[in-house]
Amino acid sequence: MSKYLLNKFLYTVDRDPDLVERYRTDPVGTVEWWEAEMAGKVLNSIDAEKTTWLKFTEAERTALQAHDNVTLFEMGAHPFLTLTLFIALFERDHGPLEYQKAYAQAVSHVTMPYPDIAT
Repeated sequence: MSKYLLNKFLYTVDRDPDLVERYRTDPVGTVEWWEAEMAGKVLNSIDAEKTTWLKFTEAERTALQAHDNVTLFEMGAHPFLTLTLFIALFERDHGPLEYQKAYAQAVSHVTMPYPDIAT
């Protein structure tokens, strides 16, 4: 498992409103496209700098494609990255703070110490 790659996906998608919408409406296609086209790019770098070895595990890919923020949190995805992206994806479907409260409830079974979020 690569928490780095998982967090990189959450970070880059969250910072692009078009990608947020694409991920909201087509999570399977977006994850497949992102893994093929974006995973190997170095953050904040020129396009010529790429790596070819980064791939999601099947569990990571499945959780991302299912919008399964609880499983992502349990895997060690950074909670702020999952929360901010999923707010962008789903807050519009809920009243004020409803999504945030539902997120907190959904991960409330995870007790301290929380999953390691170090990359």
